[in-house]
Amino acid sequence: MECDDWSTKKFKKRNFTSVLEGEIDSMQVDISKLREAIDMGMVKQDMGAARIAMLQKELCGAIKQLNDEKVLMDKQGLILAGADRALREMLSIFRDDPIEGPLQEASMGVWTKILQEES
Repeated sequence: MECDDWSTKKFKKRNFTSVLEGEIDSMQVDISKLREAIDMGMVKQDMGAARIAMLQKELCGAIKQLNDEKVLMDKQGLILAGADRALREMLSIFRDDPIEGPLQEASMGVWTKILQEES
């Protein structure tokens, strides 16, 4: 446990979701500034419209990527919850049965494999 605490403090993992959210905010600000520059006549409308279209396409891509990651996490959570429920129900059904011991060991093996695949 102490080793895990030390490694998480020493080697911090970047939260790419928050980085992506920050980029989305920055792109929205950039688009607003570009629109203001067009309105003030600092950027030609045809050039500005092309740049806005490009920025909006990047913005949509970043939002889609963030949404896809959230959906994937939700799906993984549902799968794990379903696996947990199935294993608990099986253990409940075979309680006080000679197969209970091997079944518990098998369920722990399944969880170990699932957690290894998650990492």
